[in-house]
Amino acid sequence: MYIILVYDIVMDEAGPKVLRKVFKECKKYLVHIQNSVFEGELSDAQLFKLEMTLKKFLRKDRDSLIVFKTRNEKWLDKEFWGKEDDATSNFI
Repeated sequence: MYIILVYDIVMDEAGPKVLRKVFKECKKYLVHIQNSVFEGELSDAQLFKLEMTLKKFLRKDRDSLIVFKTRNEKWLDKEFWGKEDDATSNFI
């Protein structure tokens, strides 16, 4: 399935450490497209593993993370309003 993952980490004392861990883990599975936004194709097993790992880092009372799912990227109509970052086109 195709995933868009968006997170918001509160920048208190522990925030930078949480942010680094969440970013690093997301980067293992998905393509970083903008600040706290990642996208990519994941299997159910990969998504489950990512979820279990991220839940160890995220603070339920402070941080938030949203996962948008679709069957395939072709079902997603993506538009750029403003500067278009071509990070996702670096694949061979």
